Amino acid sequence: MRVPDPLETALAAAREGATVLLDYAQRPLEIEEKGRRADIVTAADRASERAVIARLRADFPHAAILAEESGSAAGTSDERWIIDPLDGTTNYAHGYPLYCVSIAYERAGELIAGVVYAPVLQECFAAQRGSGAQRNDAPIAVSRIDRIGDAMVCTGFHPADYERNAAYFGRASGRAQAVRRDGSAALDLAFVAGGRFDGFWEFDLHAWDVAAGTLLIREAGGCVTRVDGSAATLDARSILASNGRIHGELQGVLAPEDKQAP
Repeated sequence: MRVPDPLETALAAAREGATVLLDYAQRPLEIEEKGRRADIVTAADRASERAVIARLRADFPHAAILAEESGSAAGTSDERWIIDPLDGTTNYAHGYPLYCVSIAYERAGELIAGVVYAPVLQECFAAQRGSGAQRNDAPIAVSRIDRIGDAMVCTGFHPADYERNAAYFGRASGRAQAVRRDGSAALDLAFVAGGRFDGFWEFDLHAWDVAAGTLLIREAGGCVTRVDGSAATLDARSILASNGRIHGELQGVLAPEDKQAP
């Protein structure tokens, strides 16, 4: 009996979830707020999640699952799937093409495989621990930019939490060549892995936002920590990701006023 390959399963599940999203995008959207202004969920999120989980369960029936919409489901093995069935829901709801399905596979607390699939862009980012990272099956690597002044960096924030990030956004804008806010953390991280962005930071994220992207960046040769430079964990609630070359400088730019690098 063939043992399922987690990356192959993740790729298949991401494509199935993406097919659901593209189908629902042709219909009138059912949009709900999840508890505060501009934090929305659609019927497409839930349908995509059902499709993704069904595919993962078929190959890995004993794995635990952590999914954005349905929460945690315990398993009977040391495996766990971490799923965001639609990262960039607001983008999706407005027909803005920067959204994705994000799936990561963890074994014994270690990230083993990750996929970020952007269906409108027709780009699939994938990584397996120790095997590098790819975009549409072609190897990718982080950028070689080595100073903030030449870098294009990215961030994200919920509109209600703008003040949390305002000072950081302003300081980065004063130092970097460009700062972007695209509205999908998982896709932003994939873009760091692929060399489009040189760095990314955000606060108040969840494991499903960062798990796949973290593995992609590490396998593409980049660096991932918390914003303060301490070790990254999936429950850290802040992330600083970069090509590695600008990591220290970007961390200094984002440091509190009394700790900024000269």
